[in-house]
Amino acid sequence: MPVLYFLAVILLIGIDQFVKYWVVAHLALGQSLSVVGGLLSITRINNTGAAWSIFSGHQFIFVIIALVATVLIIYFLNQYWQNIPYRIGLGLLLAGTLGNVIDRIFYSHVVDMFQLDFINFPIFNCADMYLTFGIIILAIAIIREK
Repeated sequence: MPVLYFLAVILLIGIDQFVKYWVVAHLALGQSLSVVGGLLSITRINNTGAAWSIFSGHQFIFVIIALVATVLIIYFLNQYWQNIPYRIGLGLLLAGTLGNVIDRIFYSHVVDMFQLDFINFPIFNCADMYLTFGIIILAIAIIREK
């Protein structure tokens, strides 16, 4: 991978880790701060599971899955490097996967903070957004290729 691409992935991981650090430093567990009334709050939770805390407490399994996913993402990056949408989508998947696995390895949970106040949706973090946008970009690229 070229250096600038690698640095972009590192920057995204850094943003994710900084936001998590800021939330832990400024909000107590369960504390909420309204950002846009009725739309978005910052609510600190520690998630030991996946979305909606499913499979809570199975950190070892999540770490193994994330490490296998990282290897596969790097493999596909090498295979599809010339395809820019694939490169962007896979880069987002890599940053999201590594952002969350860092938390799981060092803290035994993932710090989540973004809460959509207008819908019953899991509280999420930057790494989760990277994963979501990466999947969307890859899905669109695959569909467009037929």
